[in-house]
Amino acid sequence: MKSAQLIIVIFLFLSACQPGDPSTPHMRERVAGLTVYEVNIRQHTAAGTLSAFTNDLPRLKELGVGVLWIMPVQPIGIKNRKEPLGSYYSIRNYNEINPEFGNEADFKTLVDKAHQLGMYVILDWVPNHTAWDHPWVTVHPDYYAHDEKGNITHESDWLDIALLNHKNPETRKAMIEAMKFWVTTYQIDGFRCDHAGHEIPMYFWEEAHAALDPIKDLFWLAEWDGARMHLNFDATYAWPLLHITDDVLPGKANANDIADWIDQDIHEYGQQPFRLTMITNHDENSWHGTEFERYGDGMKTFATFIFTAYGMPMLYSGQEAGLNKRLKFFAKDTIDWSDPQQLQPFYRKLVKLHQDHPALWAGNYGSQPVRINERDSLTYAFLRTKGTDEVVGILNFSGNTTNARLTSPCPTGVYRDYFSGERISLAPGTTIPLKPWQYLILLK
Repeated sequence: MKSAQLIIVIFLFLSACQPGDPSTPHMRERVAGLTVYEVNIRQHTAAGTLSAFTNDLPRLKELGVGVLWIMPVQPIGIKNRKEPLGSYYSIRNYNEINPEFGNEADFKTLVDKAHQLGMYVILDWVPNHTAWDHPWVTVHPDYYAHDEKGNITHESDWLDIALLNHKNPETRKAMIEAMKFWVTTYQIDGFRCDHAGHEIPMYFWEEAHAALDPIKDLFWLAEWDGARMHLNFDATYAWPLLHITDDVLPGKANANDIADWIDQDIHEYGQQPFRLTMITNHDENSWHGTEFERYGDGMKTFATFIFTAYGMPMLYSGQEAGLNKRLKFFAKDTIDWSDPQQLQPFYRKLVKLHQDHPALWAGNYGSQPVRINERDSLTYAFLRTKGTDEVVGILNFSGNTTNARLTSPCPTGVYRDYFSGERISLAPGTTIPLKPWQYLILLK
């Protein structure tokens, strides 16, 4: 009897030591139907602080946001700073909070409040480089890459950063300890990893997983494009898709290019990876233009596309309110939340549509799109089916009035347009008339 009791005690002890509740779905499954929202703390509010952003969390919850990607909140380097406030990605200390944004308690409150509202928080992590006044530069110069003269080097024309050398195991160890700090201290739910595949060996990410996975089940998003990254990441950037959609308005790409890219991407990546889809983010907005500049009257069409056709959608601070200016990257430039086009109801519907329909979820938790219209440079029609859930999309990627002729395996039946409520009959051979930039999302 004593032996049996001892075995039970040991079993219960070992079970208690295992991270996470085995009945809880893996993080990948929990976020598969969610929308990622990139948070620019500096520009999100007039105050530009963590506390001020925390006050906006109830609105984001109402919008339906599920994952908050917080751009770097650590202190920004002063040496070689790009004036006046510097780049968020030039980090002076990995384990501290930028005093311009607030303090440790403010960040803890943000994360706690987000969790209470049912949202996950991932932190933008910059493993590729530091600011020139990061303590490692003087204390551990061996952590950095050096030129042929033995000087610590930088990358490209980014004169405000010092390039790290991840071939040095001590560099990797220090970086992983810093990542561990944010998981254990603030209970964040994952990382968006900046420049994740550049100058950073894959074995760094393997070591990071080995150290962090036992602590918490995390969501890993790589700012990189490449199937190999999914050995260690849940999601990667669908950069080429963004660039193709950017080229539609100038006439450099069309609906066939979009459809062909999706087919090729599935061929290369398979069905499990999450591919982050977007029409804007901090880089696109500041350096390449707003979504209104790049998509014109087709902005809503492309927004609908990224929420329904493929991948895991994301929004950027202010996008849902019609942000129509290029935000300054190195200076204060508060977002205008007046929402002159009343876009928040539109994006709220898109977020809800994506979350409510498993056919639209990312990776193997959703389904892959099948084209259901004749090859046509102006229109793209797709079918996504998961179990009993069925979604049909028909989009006009042009400023012209046109028709989409449906083909097999187009389903047969009467469907309701999610936005207008109009009932539309579908069958192979049906011709659907479309107004310029019109989009239809059809449900049973």
